[in-house]
Amino acid sequence: MTGVLSGIKVLDLSWGIAGPMTGMLLADHGADVTRIERPQGDPFGDLLGYRVWHRGKKNAVLDFHTVGDLGLFKKLAADADVLIESMRPGKMKEFGLDYDQLAKLNPKLIYCSISGYGDDDDRPGYDALVAASSGLQFEQRGWAEGALNHMAGREDPFAGAAEIDPNHVQGANREGPLHVASKWPSMGAFFSAITGISAALFAREKTGRGQRVTTSLQQGAMACGSGVWQRAEDIDAQGFNTWIMGSASPKGHFKCADDKWLHNWVPNPRFILEASKGDTLDASPDLSVQNDPDRFGIGPEELLVMAHYQPILADAVKKFKCDDWVKAAADGNMTMQPCRNIEESLTDPLLLNDNCVVTIDDPELGPINQVGITYRLSNSQGAIQGPMRVSGADTEAVKAYAASLTDAHVQKAPAQPTGKGPLDGIRVLDLGLAIAGPFGCQLLADMGAEVIKMNTLWDSYWHRCHIAYMANRGKKSLAVMLKHPKGMEAIKKVIATCDVVQHNMRYPATQRLGLDYDSLKEEFPHLIYCHSRGFEEGPRKNLPGNDQTGACLAGVQHEDGALHAGGDTHPMWSLTSLGDTGNGFLTAVGICNALMERERTGKGQFVDTSIVNACLLNTSYAVAKPDGSAVARERLNADQTGYGDYYRLYECSDGVWIQVAAISEAHKAALDEVAGQDKIASFKAATSDVQMKVLADATIPAAISDAEASRRLFDNEDYKAKGWTAEYHHPYVGKLEQIGLTYNLSDTPGVIGTAPLIVGDCTKAILEEIGYSEEEILAMANETAILCDPPLPGQKEMKNPWGL
Repeated sequence: MTGVLSGIKVLDLSWGIAGPMTGMLLADHGADVTRIERPQGDPFGDLLGYRVWHRGKKNAVLDFHTVGDLGLFKKLAADADVLIESMRPGKMKEFGLDYDQLAKLNPKLIYCSISGYGDDDDRPGYDALVAASSGLQFEQRGWAEGALNHMAGREDPFAGAAEIDPNHVQGANREGPLHVASKWPSMGAFFSAITGISAALFAREKTGRGQRVTTSLQQGAMACGSGVWQRAEDIDAQGFNTWIMGSASPKGHFKCADDKWLHNWVPNPRFILEASKGDTLDASPDLSVQNDPDRFGIGPEELLVMAHYQPILADAVKKFKCDDWVKAAADGNMTMQPCRNIEESLTDPLLLNDNCVVTIDDPELGPINQVGITYRLSNSQGAIQGPMRVSGADTEAVKAYAASLTDAHVQKAPAQPTGKGPLDGIRVLDLGLAIAGPFGCQLLADMGAEVIKMNTLWDSYWHRCHIAYMANRGKKSLAVMLKHPKGMEAIKKVIATCDVVQHNMRYPATQRLGLDYDSLKEEFPHLIYCHSRGFEEGPRKNLPGNDQTGACLAGVQHEDGALHAGGDTHPMWSLTSLGDTGNGFLTAVGICNALMERERTGKGQFVDTSIVNACLLNTSYAVAKPDGSAVARERLNADQTGYGDYYRLYECSDGVWIQVAAISEAHKAALDEVAGQDKIASFKAATSDVQMKVLADATIPAAISDAEASRRLFDNEDYKAKGWTAEYHHPYVGKLEQIGLTYNLSDTPGVIGTAPLIVGDCTKAILEEIGYSEEEILAMANETAILCDPPLPGQKEMKNPWGL
């Protein structure tokens, strides 16, 4: 079975993380990817992750400083479908290889540029420097006052109200920013780049034109911060603020009797305390139900309740071993998984059976386990095309192929941008819950799709929360009761008008409702149906899953918390993670691929991925031997300051932290010269402004780890103009500012639509569109089959089953 991208030719000129990973995902799904290296080599060539990110690609060395190689490359570009580059801004133009020049040779070319900070900023774009300057390092464990209070410049409303155990605060036992193992800015840029390219490939099927796709590590950092970086005029609006992003709140980590860690999110006191009462765990399913009124709520005041319960729950969990708790959680339908290391993850039989982890025979390392196929289409599963090729292995063959091509000539200039999003004209039904599903559909809305969000009649509780706001802009809300025959009838009529159905419900629930793919595809053969899971296919498939459990299973939390160092280290749930949202990006990619294929075949298909798959991509910088033994790699310092002396955070005498990224041997020698042997003491001896000047004079890449960056984010006029931030009026909270587009398309630009939805705001209009009369709609409202906002006369309220 060929991949969905079979026949697509890709030139990968990128290095680092984001670009190579983008090329990897294209290769995994059938694209013919050629990696182009320069004669002097790749400055990141020693990264272990390259064994993963450059798999399945040809490798050719070309010297753009020679007329012959430059001419051959232009012929390759004229023949290509996609080009990926991560040069410093302006470098490709110096070679005559910028988009404007190559588009004249090949108007169908999709040209993806990944920079550090955007086209107009040539600061060194190393991952940690962007994490520092963007403020992302300060968001890892959050702020005592919580995200919304911090963005609004408010103090901690509960300061002094209760004694907060320092162990509740994630991260090293010190003040200041955290340098975690996850390469969040690069990962955000990768997810954004592959989404932009996928959207552009679909758009090309309809327009016949290529276009430029741009993203940056800065936008990647903003993608990671989309949950915490929101600013609202009235954060005291009912139900809007929560404790969730506060550093002082317990995060559901517990150590078991065998000293292994597990994560229960959101912690459920009734389940833990009742199940652990006796000498053996009693985890009958009736101890925990989905809408358990005894679990913690999300209001800010719940922080005090959680602080009281945390030591009690910790003592209860400590009575039994980790594996026993995980089994009990499965029996009790609870979100609880072990916090394990990457090697355990990469040798998990369930992940291997699913093919989201694979064994590849590397020519240098031998058999190694690594992330596998991370999204699937029923018509084309995807497959790893082979290991990383050695430098220059295919140079002669690539040059011979280029020479065989007709000389590239200037063609007609590409048409002007359409001004419409790449998914303009596509209608999507979003059946999703929480974040992973709805965030993916928000990405589709940002592409110009019309997204209808199906809500239950009691969803207003959730949709008042700022967490829901991050995943539900640009959508129309249709509030229906699926268990009411008239509600189900209405949904089926809506589906008949849709191109895409996407959801992250547990699949048996959709089967019971008759909304699974097999039930719909016979009636709607054109339908693209995307299911987003928590876990891989297998015994865990239908367990409740979320960002936290996926990060535990994939090794993210173990690695970010530096648990390998032992001592008093703890797991780390990054508040800027890309589990839920990374999975949302993958659903958008798969849907765009399926829509592209439908343009050619007229057929719909099933698309699926999972949170754990996104998390496996987040740890793809590591591999393991099939027996579970580690392959040597850099490990995070126990104090979460970085890696060794040359790529880490240093505190200065004024309490400000500087991130140093001495990548090259010249950088390292210069740092030795200016900071000596005891670099920690050397930095501590002077203020940050003095140290930054010293570093700049020595041409050592460095950046201030900026504690105030997030508070300035929405005042940046350049970001507003580029669409990187968005603002609108929301009826509940007034002026609302959020992260905007994390990639940009030159020809079919993204569209930031309306403010986050209000439950039922478009119910009446949608029902009228599909043929319901005003009388029928009123009757449905009075029978609690639907809910409208504003309420219709006699409309009945539904009790929130959460009891909140």
